[in-house]
Amino acid sequence: MNTPALSDDDLRCAEYALGVLDSDSRRALEREVLHNAALRATLDTWLARFAPLAEDLPGIEPPARVWTRVQRDLGFLPVPTKTPARGGWWNDVGLWRWFGIGASAAALVLLAVNLVTLRETQRTATVVAQDGYMVATIARSDGVAHWTATVDVRRARMVVVPAVHPQVAAGHSTELWLIPPGAKPVALGIVPTDAPASMPLSPRILAQMSTRAILAVSVEPQGGSPTGQPTGPVIATGMMHIA
Repeated sequence: MNTPALSDDDLRCAEYALGVLDSDSRRALEREVLHNAALRATLDTWLARFAPLAEDLPGIEPPARVWTRVQRDLGFLPVPTKTPARGGWWNDVGLWRWFGIGASAAALVLLAVNLVTLRETQRTATVVAQDGYMVATIARSDGVAHWTATVDVRRARMVVVPAVHPQVAAGHSTELWLIPPGAKPVALGIVPTDAPASMPLSPRILAQMSTRAILAVSVEPQGGSPTGQPTGPVIATGMMHIA
């Protein structure tokens, strides 16, 4: 049976969902999904596809006899002496039966470990800070940071500090947006290009700030978007992280 090859986008999204992409590749994918609805849908599909695999996996302590068999078949324990069958050990059905049982047990243990690891990866990917701080570096597409954002969860306040002074055309403002996974951007307010800004956060906004949420800055008419959604170019983005 031939398994169809994954597309590049499918492969990148699958690796992102498993947490095996390097930081540069993760940031590149996070920026792309802001402008590519099909890619965003592919990413959401992979995140949802992996989540149920370990959803109901209980913690299992293998019986002592399983570990004994695994250790014996791997050569860490002596094999009980048996009268070899005619034709030598190669034709010893009992030996191969025990070897097969040990190999199967080892495979099951490895599968359990992988599923638990996957469950923890998925759980980490959707963490919402209950206290403490969340941070994001809001950078343009070439990686140059334009702002840094720090969320004080306990005090329900965000501080946004410009790292550089982006040039914005006269009569325009830079507006900050929160983009929860699978949801529309939520306006957070105007952020200056030359001074820090501090803004309160409602419980509704805080509840949507997770490690899969993205902060983005777009260029809007003076005073902010007239539609409640970004209307101008997005000049910088950054993924939320727990500090």
